[in-house]
Amino acid sequence: MTVTTTESTADMDGRASGARRMERVREILASVKPLAAEYYRLTGKPLGVTGEIAEFVAAEQLGLELADARTAGYDAVRASPDGPVHIQIKGRAYSDGAKAGQRIGQIKRDAQCEVVLLVLLDNATLEPREMWEAPFAEVLARLAVPGSRARNERGALSVHDFRRLPSARLVWSPTDGPR
Repeated sequence: MTVTTTESTADMDGRASGARRMERVREILASVKPLAAEYYRLTGKPLGVTGEIAEFVAAEQLGLELADARTAGYDAVRASPDGPVHIQIKGRAYSDGAKAGQRIGQIKRDAQCEVVLLVLLDNATLEPREMWEAPFAEVLARLAVPGSRARNERGALSVHDFRRLPSARLVWSPTDGPR
């Protein structure tokens, strides 16, 4: 993850230490979340920071290493005994009363990843509600099932469809933490 630093967070050589950089990102997101939520309440449109918030929250809560910006095919890496697991992260601001057909962002079909992680954020606060993951191959198989233009042409699954994938599993909730 690349973050531009200010003088107050920079070391002697001009680069932020990892811990200070992460703390500064936390501070920035703490400022942005209420503004983004208010913007949505006022306009009915998202401010466009949901994906970045979802990636940071997933990295913090699940111990993932974020990929550099614009890395093709994946957003984070999880260390495993079998080697690195590349993860495509999709964030969605979502509420209990949300319509069943709410879609997550486009799944990159040509991605070099093994897992898709869905981070659901509370619509009113942009705080994390749940995180679900499913194998990339299974997500691709669902996208290929005929019957939905959004799914087939645009690579967009609904939150409901994602959760119903046979191998989809809840990997984090605020009460239980990582699973």
